[in-house]
Amino acid sequence: MRKITMRNYRMLEDFQRGESLLKKEYQKKDHNGYLLPEFWEYAHTHPMFNPYKAHRMGIWEEEGELVAVAAYEMDLGDAFLFAKRGYEFLYEEMLAYAEKEISMIKDEVYISDVWTTDQQKDVMDLLEKRGYEKVHEEAITIYNYDQGFDEVKLPDGFEIVSLEEENDFAKIHECLWKGFDHGDEPDDDVDCRRLMQSGPHFRKDLSMVVKAPDGSYASFAGMWLNEEQKYAYLEPLATVPKYRKLGLGKALLMKAMEKTQTFGATYCYGGMFEYYNNLGFENAGMRRMYRKKSKEALNRKKRNL
Repeated sequence: MRKITMRNYRMLEDFQRGESLLKKEYQKKDHNGYLLPEFWEYAHTHPMFNPYKAHRMGIWEEEGELVAVAAYEMDLGDAFLFAKRGYEFLYEEMLAYAEKEISMIKDEVYISDVWTTDQQKDVMDLLEKRGYEKVHEEAITIYNYDQGFDEVKLPDGFEIVSLEEENDFAKIHECLWKGFDHGDEPDDDVDCRRLMQSGPHFRKDLSMVVKAPDGSYASFAGMWLNEEQKYAYLEPLATVPKYRKLGLGKALLMKAMEKTQTFGATYCYGGMFEYYNNLGFENAGMRRMYRKKSKEALNRKKRNL
């Protein structure tokens, strides 16, 4: 008789175990429910990640082996569920756990959001059975390397360098702050950029910037590599507003992807926007978010807090 035990996530002990499970069990057909190992690591090193509630995530083990995880990306309110092949029967228990521990209360309404992909029919059926409705979907995009890489000429005075060559945290902070439209004047939290490079698989040689003629960073591309499954994962990509429409992001991305190919990657995960389709990324599926909300469940959750 199988003996599977469940316990709360212990971040220092379980982070790399979770990443190893996600990497070993990766399947391109359903993209791990989009709980990719690189997504997992990037989230844990993101300044918006809430480590103070990470103990609410759950793990399931059999004889000491990690076989399933229920986690959030950045904070309570959105759940990602992943079970090892052969352990799909755990999804119902995992969902019930996520509803209790990873959901949130907003405006006096109980809300439980769960992400999946359009290939996980059993999970979608379970969600609908438990009263969830699909409220959002977005494309999963992939660039297949067999189509080659466009050569993009940079404007005079601009150059691409890897973080292995130059890694100025203050310049990266300013680039990403402006590149994600947070405003013209970045705050002074440069340490958050050091944190984002602290993951065990962050690659300075694969992450690159475009330097502007004045020495500032005009564009940034963070690139991750899954050598076992032979794919790359882009996160993040941003260009400072005044340098957009110059082809900098495309040039940077093509260069970074081409470099991952030398390490065995055959395709790259990109973003959901039309921008990526224009660069040659193809839609490879859909991420879907299902939501259950009610005031009836609010009192039950409050009692369990």
